[in-house]
Amino acid sequence: MLTMAPKGTRDILPDEIYKWYYVEEKFREVANRFGFREIRIPVFEHTELFQRGVGDTTDIVQKEMYTFNDKGGRSITLRPEGTAGVVRSYIQNGMSSWPQPVKLFYNITAYRYENVQKGRYREFHQFGVELFGSADPGADAEVISLLHLYFNELGIKNLKLNINSIGCPVCREKYNKILKEYLGIRLGKLCETCRDRFNRNPMRILDCKIESCKNELVNAPALLDHICEDCAMHFDKVREKLITMDIPFSIDKGIVRGLDYYTRTVFEFVSENIGSQGTVCGGGRYDGLVEACGGSPTPGIGFGLGIERLLLEMDSQNIEVPLPEGPDIFIGFIGEKAEKLAESIALKLRTAGIPCEKDIMGRSVKSQMKYANKINARFAIILGDSEVESGKAELKNMSTGETKDIHIDTIVDRLLKYKQGNKNE
Repeated sequence: MLTMAPKGTRDILPDEIYKWYYVEEKFREVANRFGFREIRIPVFEHTELFQRGVGDTTDIVQKEMYTFNDKGGRSITLRPEGTAGVVRSYIQNGMSSWPQPVKLFYNITAYRYENVQKGRYREFHQFGVELFGSADPGADAEVISLLHLYFNELGIKNLKLNINSIGCPVCREKYNKILKEYLGIRLGKLCETCRDRFNRNPMRILDCKIESCKNELVNAPALLDHICEDCAMHFDKVREKLITMDIPFSIDKGIVRGLDYYTRTVFEFVSENIGSQGTVCGGGRYDGLVEACGGSPTPGIGFGLGIERLLLEMDSQNIEVPLPEGPDIFIGFIGEKAEKLAESIALKLRTAGIPCEKDIMGRSVKSQMKYANKINARFAIILGDSEVESGKAELKNMSTGETKDIHIDTIVDRLLKYKQGNKNE
């Protein structure tokens, strides 16, 4: 047990971390283009925040949260998603007084106790954005377009955008009566969890993953067919804006999302690639969440994007991520005087911003050069007594095998000019 990571967690090793850097930097860059600024929130919150924000009838709250009492007897929960924590921060830090809308993005770890499978872990990583203060359909279209652009710039293909509207609380109150009439005569065929939800939150039954329940719900009335005039107008405008931006979409009346805080627009990006079909990202509007968590009524919209699933999708489409570059130079040596000179040069290079490695294993010269090859160093020099005395050394281009005599004192300037594009230096 001591040498095994807990079930549902994994190490991200150096030979794959470059892929994470790539998608993280691209997400940060695209979000910045849309005016979103990064927020970092605590990894745990008071349990009540998720009970009120996520919803106490959801699977997350009922079955999946990592909850414990701290030493002060307070109930604490590791965050199972990002939105509730960002909403708490919005309220606590008085962001309603900031210029509106407030646009935030994040890159977090989250925690859910659920069945472990490919691309699904108990500790997982998630990008997200949250936009507060705008009830306009343009906010919905902007958030969706951010994702659309991000996926395009990563080179991901065959992602289908599905959208729906789940209306407002007024719509849903009327719809719940219609839905309960439909479900009431089928209640005996539904699972125990669905039967429990029947009176508390019948809409949650539509999100059940059990096959027998899904079969009973095939002909269930769709909420989109029962939304009020205001919600219908909002949805029409969202569609118009997506068409204007040339973002293809389909209407999927079955999208209800798994969290209680969603209202009106909900959406998913679903992979249509063979072998990787499934939801890559989901989000929607949550106009009542800030108020439910103790703030003033504030409209909001956002999404969560699982990084593990994103990288799996990229792998399935054979999307190549640029490999990390090796150090600009490897400095080898033989003898004590040469070692001291190597240490001095290495620090000067690193101080100048030039990636540099030197031998710290006591290898032979031959082994040092083999190591320089393995780490993909661009150049290499080997220092010995003669190099120490003369102040000159051979600089070897590791890709071409070409060597040049250089003054050791000029090595920093030579490499800086090389990095700036003067390849003849």
